[in-house]
Amino acid sequence: MLVSVMQSASRSVLLGCWVIILLAGLFFPQHAEAQYWWNASREPVGIAPDPATNPEAIIQVYGARAFGWRGYFGIHTWIAVKPTGAQSYTIYEVIGWLRRSKRSVLAVYENAPDRRWYGNVPEILAEKRDDGVDALIEKIDLAANRYPYTKDYTMWPGPNSNTFTAWVSRAVPELQLDLPPTAIGKDYLGYRFISHAPSGSGLQISFFGLLGVLISAVEGIEFNFLGLSFGVNWNPIAIKLPLLGRMELNSWSRPVTEN
Repeated sequence: MLVSVMQSASRSVLLGCWVIILLAGLFFPQHAEAQYWWNASREPVGIAPDPATNPEAIIQVYGARAFGWRGYFGIHTWIAVKPTGAQSYTIYEVIGWLRRSKRSVLAVYENAPDRRWYGNVPEILAEKRDDGVDALIEKIDLAANRYPYTKDYTMWPGPNSNTFTAWVSRAVPELQLDLPPTAIGKDYLGYRFISHAPSGSGLQISFFGLLGVLISAVEGIEFNFLGLSFGVNWNPIAIKLPLLGRMELNSWSRPVTEN
């Protein structure tokens, strides 16, 4: 009887998830703008400080809707760093298609950090500047070089680009990174079942990124079912939903202004 009830509940939750997916596709088509990878824009959008006029150390974590139909479901994330006095940014990210040529999926290179991800506009998920940031950059580089899945990539449930960003964030809790629920793969722990939350604080229990829970002063409370995250945060108050992301409640009451 108990097994039957659990199976019925699982089917109901899964059906609800697919309803959310269909509604998101209807009402939020802008979440997956790029149509063809060969002509999708990779131009910078102008939100990264110019290293020529900003000598201070900078860390920025970016996220943008994934390419094509994947963008309805989630985002791709990457980390950009610029040590004090550096004239360019170094980017750390996992790129799945590198695996096709049997190369490491971890890419470390210099470029503009705020480029569109194949047509989709990025946003800054976390940023650190000035004092103490050079030391954090060294910790990021060390964590990136210890990433255990450089030869592995699985879009769902992981390891993927968001698994990498969460790996680094756990090692550098000073970033206080709150990855949104659209960062599918952030909860993948491999064969570990207990760890810190992706922010590096609190506690997380996760079974291969498919089922789990976390509680943290940074992320709040999140529940993960089949890689889809639902949660509540309290600083500021926000709800977290699959596909839609983090939605701050106080933003709903703000008056609409036009430029």
